[in-house]
Amino acid sequence: MATDWLGSIVSINCGESLGVYQGRVSAVDQVSQTISLTRPFHNGVKCLVPEVTFRAGDITELKILEIPGPGDNRQCGDLQQTEMGIPGVGCQVGPSQNGTGKVLKKPISSSAPQNIPRRMDMKNQDIIISPQQPCSKSYMDRHVETLTQSKGFRRRHNSWSSSSRHPNQVTPKKSGLKNGQMKSKDDECFGDDIDEIPDTDFDFEGNLALFDKAAVFEEIETYERRSGTRSRGTPNEKPARYRHDENILESEPIVYRRIVVPQNANKEFCTDSGLVVPSVSYELHKKLLSVAEKHGLTLERRLEMTGVCASQMALSLLGGPNRLNPKNVHQRPTVALLCGPHVKGAQGISCGRHLSNHDVHVILFLPNFVKMLESITNELNLFSKTQGQQVSSVKDLPDTPVDLVINCLDCHENAFLRDQPWYKAVVDWANQNRAPVLSIDPPINEMEQGIDAKWSLALGLPLPLGERAGRVYLCDIGIPQKVFQEVGINYHSPFGCKFVIPLHST
Repeated sequence: MATDWLGSIVSINCGESLGVYQGRVSAVDQVSQTISLTRPFHNGVKCLVPEVTFRAGDITELKILEIPGPGDNRQCGDLQQTEMGIPGVGCQVGPSQNGTGKVLKKPISSSAPQNIPRRMDMKNQDIIISPQQPCSKSYMDRHVETLTQSKGFRRRHNSWSSSSRHPNQVTPKKSGLKNGQMKSKDDECFGDDIDEIPDTDFDFEGNLALFDKAAVFEEIETYERRSGTRSRGTPNEKPARYRHDENILESEPIVYRRIVVPQNANKEFCTDSGLVVPSVSYELHKKLLSVAEKHGLTLERRLEMTGVCASQMALSLLGGPNRLNPKNVHQRPTVALLCGPHVKGAQGISCGRHLSNHDVHVILFLPNFVKMLESITNELNLFSKTQGQQVSSVKDLPDTPVDLVINCLDCHENAFLRDQPWYKAVVDWANQNRAPVLSIDPPINEMEQGIDAKWSLALGLPLPLGERAGRVYLCDIGIPQKVFQEVGINYHSPFGCKFVIPLHST
């Protein structure tokens, strides 16, 4: 009869659209060809409804997971549903200390959450029934596969008599437990009821607030003061931390003012390292160069050092290795060099010679004079051996903007040159060309500078330059330290590993 299958635990596969259902058979209707499951699980998740009903046409596959024995339906099945909360599991009955049966859970279905199986458990097999026929007892009996091992309760050898066992029950061997007094290790670990697991998350913040860290540390410090000991890693002990560029060895304090001039400086600068570089007056600067020349630092040497430092700075402003490399032959930079007939102009010509040697297109402007200084004549002879171009008229200067303009027109002595027509024409051309301007050794008075510079290069020590000088750089022209001391300057080189350094106004 169909009622003989009531209480069996089955697994019903309804295809990909409806999924897999598991539960205990509560009703089988042969007339309407339906089967009902109580406490169902859908794809391993417990359903919200207490009972579901399936038609025979919706069932793709039906597996019988457990067939209840006589009088075992309520004892094992319902208790298993209560403790495990999932269908598709068998149970094992063993004796307790007081002689009563004790239910042990054992997972079988793979679609529901499972516990770790015991080593003594027998291999499980399913009873597969085709859903295309009515779910009656006669039909199920014809399609039940041969059970090689037990699907129901597994009993211990000393629990029940053989007459009360299920017909298909296979009695396992002894598990090695003494009279059932020792609980199984798996049951001790996984035997808790899942209903007792709290649904709420653990309150970490609330639990952490119960720990008064300040009181604990205060207690530790009080104990250390009384005992005279000091533990490692206390809150007040802050280990020293050093940067990658700091020395861990103790050294003398840093002295940032290493250059001291005899008179108060009108303006002070500082380097990137923080060293203070005071400015000097034009008279003291002129005296410094004169004493250096007397000791062997001749004008020719000074011109060469100035030309090298100025050309290095100009090459950096033109783009450095990104601009000047064999792959950028078509982007050869152009520099307009504006020089006057004085020593400042000779410094500019020396710079233009070095730039031309580095594959820079140099256009040198120098007005025609009947008599030139010997230093200018010597520099022009060297410049003529390069690829540079020399012009004496403003009309020959480029009409298009150049990459850089180097200004060497102004000097401190010959103020009358600013009234010459060629001077005014060159100044107008430079202001209209819209190219950045680099001034080499500019004068102090801003009124003497007709061209606003973006950068200015000072020699040895800076003069108190104004805002029109732009950003000030300082170059080392090779003046010895004792020469500075001879003119009353306490000097320590601020250059470090460079010959040209930037200065910042303080």
